[in-house]
Formats: sequence, C-alpha cells, structure tokens
Amino acid sequence: MIWHIIGYTVAVLAGLAIGFFIARKTMMSYLKKNPPINEQMLRVMMQQMGQNPSQKKITQMMKAMQKQQGK
Repeated sequence: MIWHIIGYTVAVLAGLAIGFFIARKTMMSYLKKNPPINEQMLRVMMQQMGQNPSQKKITQMMKAMQKQQGK
C-alpha cells in the first residue's frame, strides 16, 4: 500500500516537472517567432500607416500599451 502512494507521488512530481519544461520550451519558441512590440516596431508601423511619429508619441503609445497589458 505504501509503495503505491510513493509511486503515485513520484509520478505526479515527474509529470509536473516534464510539463513545466515542455511549457517553458513552447513559450520560448513562441516568443522567438512573435517578439513583443518594441519602440522600433511601433515606429515602423506608424510610418507604414502614413504617420510621421515623434518620440513623444511613440513613448505615449508604449506607455498606453504597457498599461493595457498590466490590466
């Protein structure tokens, strides 16, 4: 009986460890393929839309995006 409990506990812990590493690897590859938006990317997007962005406007948009993500 005690061996079953020990076996189940070891299996759960091994599953948690394996799941953690798989999730970490998946998240790293996702971020590598889809990096978060930075100021340079925002500047290029605005130029493509026909706007001439100032540094003040870029900073305001970055703060607004970070505030929105914080919610």
